[in-house]
Amino acid sequence: MLNVNSNIQFIKGVGEKRARLFNSLGIFDVDSLIHFYPRKYEDWSKTKTVKEALDNEVVCIRATMITPVKESMIRKGLTLYKCRFSDGESIVDVTIFNNKYLAKSLRIYDDYLLFGKIEKNFTKASMSAPKIEKSDTGINIHPIYSATGKLTSKAILKVMRTALDEIGEIEETLTEEIKNKYNLISLDKAIRYIHFPRDEKDIVDARNRLIFEELLTLQLGLLKLKGNKKRQSAYKITSDYTDEFIQLLPFSLTNAQKKAMKECIDDLEGEHPMSRLIQGDVGSGKTAVAAGVLYTVIKNGYQGALMAPTEILAKQHYESLSKLLDGTGIRTGLLTGSVKASEKREIKSLLINGEIDLLIGTHALIQNDVEFKRLGLVITDEQHRFGVKQRAELANKGDGIHTLVMSATPIPRTLGLILYGDLDISIIDELPPGRQEIRTDVVNSSYNNRLYKFIKNAVDRGEQCYIICPAVDENELGVKSAEQYADELSEGAFNGYNLGLLHGKLKPKEKESVMKAFVDGDIKILVATTVVEVGVDVPNATIMVIENAERFGLSQLHQLRGRIGRGNKKSYCVLVSDSESENAQNRLMTMKRYTDGFKIADEDLKIRGPGDFFGEKQHGLPDLKIADMVDDVETLRLTQHCAKEILSNDFNLEHSENKNLSKRIDLMFKNIEY
Repeated sequence: MLNVNSNIQFIKGVGEKRARLFNSLGIFDVDSLIHFYPRKYEDWSKTKTVKEALDNEVVCIRATMITPVKESMIRKGLTLYKCRFSDGESIVDVTIFNNKYLAKSLRIYDDYLLFGKIEKNFTKASMSAPKIEKSDTGINIHPIYSATGKLTSKAILKVMRTALDEIGEIEETLTEEIKNKYNLISLDKAIRYIHFPRDEKDIVDARNRLIFEELLTLQLGLLKLKGNKKRQSAYKITSDYTDEFIQLLPFSLTNAQKKAMKECIDDLEGEHPMSRLIQGDVGSGKTAVAAGVLYTVIKNGYQGALMAPTEILAKQHYESLSKLLDGTGIRTGLLTGSVKASEKREIKSLLINGEIDLLIGTHALIQNDVEFKRLGLVITDEQHRFGVKQRAELANKGDGIHTLVMSATPIPRTLGLILYGDLDISIIDELPPGRQEIRTDVVNSSYNNRLYKFIKNAVDRGEQCYIICPAVDENELGVKSAEQYADELSEGAFNGYNLGLLHGKLKPKEKESVMKAFVDGDIKILVATTVVEVGVDVPNATIMVIENAERFGLSQLHQLRGRIGRGNKKSYCVLVSDSESENAQNRLMTMKRYTDGFKIADEDLKIRGPGDFFGEKQHGLPDLKIADMVDDVETLRLTQHCAKEILSNDFNLEHSENKNLSKRIDLMFKNIEY
């Protein structure tokens, strides 16, 4: 007898050869088969007569076969089978392509259901390649599965029926209390209804149960990971110096900044090391919050470290924080790859002796010979630019160190918990007063000459401009490359203007040199790829032109736009696109409509879905089989609450009623590395 752990090849009708086709779909045993859900359904329950059907409508017609099948070979490899059916009032001509098995199975005067598109004119009706079933099969709603060429949806359904007939009742994973509280049917019913629904209500009930369980499993797995990382803090602070720090600032903090700072201080005073993400839009003031947290940690007698992804950003942090902390007694240091060897030795010596309180730098901070005397807090800026391993190496410079990561990449609020499951999240969703709003326009390339004139006028006034291209090399994306465009502009429209080129294929030192020249104002117009996303401040840059803007995701466009408007001058972002796609134009108009990065991220998620939104496979995010991050937001919230309740009573899921749920977590997270 089969059970959920039985190998797929042992199901009747599968065998070793066919099992390999199932394996290609990720199906290896009965459990993965029954959790391979239909991608859609065809409703055969509502039949129409030929007369009722509209031309080109997809319909189901109940009819009797009234002529035998006629076979004709059109050419080698294409055989047509033709026959006629009647619904008792009208006749429909049916053509079957290359399906000898179906054609031979049809019997004259038997009753059938024909499902497909019907074509009608004044004299006749016809259907090409409809699906045909005996009218007494009893299946009203047909599930459709993602199939491979040699393994059809119908074949998967047949094997599914065999498996469900043989395995007996499927073991429950949720307690009666949870099922009653959230109005969920049993797992056994849900699995059977999702594959063989009697009506639409069965599908709704099955989906509600299976989506809830999948999101609950995900939440439990992530909360357990977060809980497992909670160890005793070796660096608990005893005094909060936030008010003293605020007195140092030449501006007022927003309420959102104050709230984020308080959440961090509460963590520092707690039993466990802080593990928090500060997520805020470009220019929302994350660095001020980080500086305030560092101030309190250092005033409590510990050292702090701030790691940035590039030398220029590290230097910018060093200069702004040194200036802010001047006169407070806090000693700062800068460690990057370009620091001379003699200076590096001196910095490392001062660090281990406790004579540097705050060390700012690049990945140079994680070198083995960089040792702290009493490191209490590690902050990583633009954290998505670093691997998990790099962040961990810095945190491992001590035991039970507090960690804070900052990101300006707007992630939809609904996905924040999923993507950063092992971190607590603080969101700064308020811009400081006086921050310039950027005017955004969408144009096509016919505006280029007017655009170039606009840029020249701005540069003549002493301002600077970015021109962003999606490709580094020619023909990489079938669009003009940054290199080619820079050459054309320097010889043409901007001849005589100091124009620079920045892209990812330049050596690190070359990149630093170009960016420094732009920051210093030596380069007036910078043609670049997306390497400018990372948060360097160039207050004098007031214009950004993004070529082939349809090639970028909305969140990426927003990140790029955030490079300008950082000074007190009016700033402009111009999205150039010749795409006639309605979808592309709608996306670009979203950029014109919204300035809030979180709203844009939500729109991006709706348009592209979570898979595309994240781009490359995100570390630590399991695949979801039935839940949808956009449509199932409310269920996501419910399962968060439910997961916390379960773990508060049984963190290791050792109680008998949670054992099967624990197995689902192990299955979901088995290929995930943290």
